[in-house]
Amino acid sequence: MHALVGENGAGKSTLMKILYGMQKPDEGTIAIDGTAVTYSSPADAIARGIGMVHQHFMLADNLTVLENVVLGSEGLYGIGARARRKILEISERYHLNVRPDVLVEDLGVADRQRVEILKVLYRGATTLILDEPTAVLVPQEVDALFDNLRELKAEGLSVIFISHKLGEVLSVADEITVIRRGTTVGTAVPAETTSKQLAELMVGSELPTPETAESTVTDRAVLTVEGLRLDAEGGRPLLDDISFTIHAGEVLGLAGVEGNGQTELIDALIGLKHADSGTIRMDSDEITAWPTRKRREQGIGYIPEDRHRHGLLLESPLWENRILGHVTEKPNTRSERGVLLDIKAAQADTRRIVEEYDVRTPGIDVTAASLSGGNQQKLIVGREMSHKPRFLIAAHPTRGVDVGAQAQIWDQIREARREGLAVLLISADLDELIGLSDTLRVMYRGRLVADADPATITPEELGSAMTGAASGHLEHVEQPAVPAAREPEDESR
Repeated sequence: MHALVGENGAGKSTLMKILYGMQKPDEGTIAIDGTAVTYSSPADAIARGIGMVHQHFMLADNLTVLENVVLGSEGLYGIGARARRKILEISERYHLNVRPDVLVEDLGVADRQRVEILKVLYRGATTLILDEPTAVLVPQEVDALFDNLRELKAEGLSVIFISHKLGEVLSVADEITVIRRGTTVGTAVPAETTSKQLAELMVGSELPTPETAESTVTDRAVLTVEGLRLDAEGGRPLLDDISFTIHAGEVLGLAGVEGNGQTELIDALIGLKHADSGTIRMDSDEITAWPTRKRREQGIGYIPEDRHRHGLLLESPLWENRILGHVTEKPNTRSERGVLLDIKAAQADTRRIVEEYDVRTPGIDVTAASLSGGNQQKLIVGREMSHKPRFLIAAHPTRGVDVGAQAQIWDQIREARREGLAVLLISADLDELIGLSDTLRVMYRGRLVADADPATITPEELGSAMTGAASGHLEHVEQPAVPAAREPEDESR
């Protein structure tokens, strides 16, 4: 189990793409079992037993899980019953909870991650490259994954593990390699290394913490949600009687395993979906029926959970991504005539964001796809914070960023909170969720089921509550009657 760590843009993903045959090196050698090899494509790497789980998923949304897994490997177990049995066998063995006949587009981020892991195992990889595999998992799921990885290692498999979570790296790795700006700067043995030492080796600074010392919560309600309900086709509730209030200067943390209604709640708040009942108010305005554009113009900021699907135009330059979602607003986007874009102003403000948020890029005319994942995230955070929102939806704001960038994003949220920003924080990093939040709520199966005190709750207790277990540090919320069970899915699909 070999861990690879480094700050955003250090070259970790590029190195892994070379090992997986997606990119050719200019010089140097790769040896497998002592024999130098060259790749012309990922197929060559797969044939030699190398599998990669990418930080950003390589799945076709319009295909089922089974179809995604067998795509390109139809000769292994066919495309029907044998393949389905093999998928279920792997899923059960490694506790991945994957359903073969579900469309990928209907899956949350955590489920997509599990499909990617299963896809690699299905192909019989003997060397697994895992790029940020725990980013969407709660502590209990992380522990289970690591147990399974140790089993794989015991069976003779090799694992290359990339993570910005240094505590995880130290707990699971046999050896750690640190790279900085494309160069190996050191190696470490976990038993002889601390998180602080690793952080200093990576970025030259101490390991940051998300703790917020002082309270800035006021009694002015910025966002009030009452009795919100959103039904799926057929009437099954995706959100059921959701009610909460976020005040100026308050961070409300929402804990929950992916797929329990967080995405649907975000969609309802931002206006991508309209609730079947209930109300949403921002300050004195009821915005329940407002379109997304009006909500954005009135001060709702949005850091999306998936920066590739909802946050960026990957093939567009950085300055165009700077104004994405804000093209009707001034300053920096609209011209004085109010019709045309002020391109020079947008470019100038992009340079400011690049400087202030330390976005590592050769210029603002390069495409967003050319940046590392962490630098893409810093660009999004800078874009949303630059418009001084009244209410910010922050969904996994530090996912895939290094410790230095993580600290910077935390500081930006804390500073805006001091200035009166109301924040809904959704994160799979439970230390982040506990440390930044003034109030914690637990979401389970589309309902808010419990409140927790960030001052006393532990990540382990919060993780248990997210899976439906009781905890002594939680105040459970009385829930309405459970709705009738849904009709069985059509297995022929």
